[in-house]
Parts: sequence; C-alpha cells; structure tokens
Amino acid sequence: MHTVDPPPHSDLPQLAADMSGRLRARRPRVHCLTNAVAQNFTANVLLAAGCVPSMTISSEEIGHFVGGANALLVNLGTFDQERREATGIAVATASQKNIPWVLDPVFVDRAPQRAAFARELVGRGPILVRLNAAEFAALAERPASPQAIAEYALAHKSVVAVSGETDLVSDGKRVAAIANGHPLMARVTAMGCAGSALIAACLSVESDPWRATAAGLLLFGVAGELAARGANGPASFAVAFIDALSTLEAGAVIQLAQVT
Repeated sequence: MHTVDPPPHSDLPQLAADMSGRLRARRPRVHCLTNAVAQNFTANVLLAAGCVPSMTISSEEIGHFVGGANALLVNLGTFDQERREATGIAVATASQKNIPWVLDPVFVDRAPQRAAFARELVGRGPILVRLNAAEFAALAERPASPQAIAEYALAHKSVVAVSGETDLVSDGKRVAAIANGHPLMARVTAMGCAGSALIAACLSVESDPWRATAAGLLLFGVAGELAARGANGPASFAVAFIDALSTLEAGAVIQLAQVT
C-alpha cells in the first residue's frame, strides 16, 4: 500500500515548541558581531530565550570569545573597519572549530562595497544567510522569488531565509513559509538583528539547519504576536516582546503557528 510522506514542515510547530525548552536547558553562548544600535536589544532577546550573549568586537580577543561560543552572528549593519577586521577573525575561528555561523547582510542594497564584502563572506560558508527581499536581490543579483532563493541556497550550500510579511526558508530542496509576526516588529530598531541572533542560538541545539532556522523564525513571530496584544505602540511593544519571549509556552507556539 502506497503511503504519502508528510510535508517536511508538518512538525515544525512542535519542533519550535521544543526548541524553547532546549535553549533554556542548554543555555548556548552566542557571540554577536552586530549593529552598535542593536547590541542592547539583541542581548536582552537572547537572555530572554535562555541564552548567553557576548558582543565584543576587539580583534585582540574576539577569537577567544568565538572559540568559546556555541554559535556566531555576523551582522553588517555597522560597517566600519574595526568590525570588518573582527569579522574575518570571527569567521575563521568559527570555521576552524565547526561553530555554526549566521550572516545577516544588512543594507547590502545600499552600497556596492558592502555587497562585495557580503559576497566574500557567503563564499566562506555561513550555515545560514538571513536577509530581506531587497538585500537578497542585491546579493544574488536577481529578484527574491522562491525559485531564486532555492537556487541560491543550493549554489552556496547554505540555508537562506528571506524575511517579509511571510518569511521563506529554503535549503534548495525544502521550503517553508512562516506567516507569524506583527507589523509592530518592523517599527522597533534591531528586531531583525535580534531575530538572526535567536536563530543562531537555535542552530547550536538542532543539527538540521533548515529546521532550526524555521523553528527560530516561528518562535520569534509568535512572540511578536503575543507581545502586540498588550502593546500601545513601538516602545511598549519592544518591552512586551522580551517579556513574551521569556515566558513563551509550548502550547501557544503550537496553537498560533502559521507554517505552510
């Protein structure tokens, strides 16, 4: 008798629900090379999820910090020489020690030098490239269609997550669309950076990068929906988001998940 295999995303809500518990149990260390304006919020989001953040950009010590971390985030938001030098050391350390690292190529659509550096980093094997549609178009030099995202993922042997009203996650063979989230998330500085950091943490406790990425995005989106229920605007939403993530329950994740 022929049976039909379930779609690869069918158990993502349960995985995301379990992921929250894994993070709190294992308390992964996540080193973040991120925007100067994003460091505080990103650190608080990681702490709320049960993780241990670090943020140094000193070239003298970043190798030690990354070497002792469980995951690395490289965010290009503040593109200065100090961060560029630190990024090279951090990525080399992560590659040497087989530490999963995430590339968040912020604003590569704004300057060709930034896009060129991001392409160099993609060539160094990030486990995930997370970006929006405009950034993808600048990096890949083609619009962010589902086919283009899948082909880019296959070509670079990385998971690609393109954020938007609906987030798309592809490893070239599997794809998931995640519709969770709230418009207020786009009105808080560093929300996207913090999301990439949370996914980096998920990559440290889940061996399948595609599943880890989708689960992390799902957790982040559900927390946003819960936070919006009691928020009066962007400022109160930012605080409520950290609270929502810190108290996120498995049942809420499963009930609210919108994954196709």
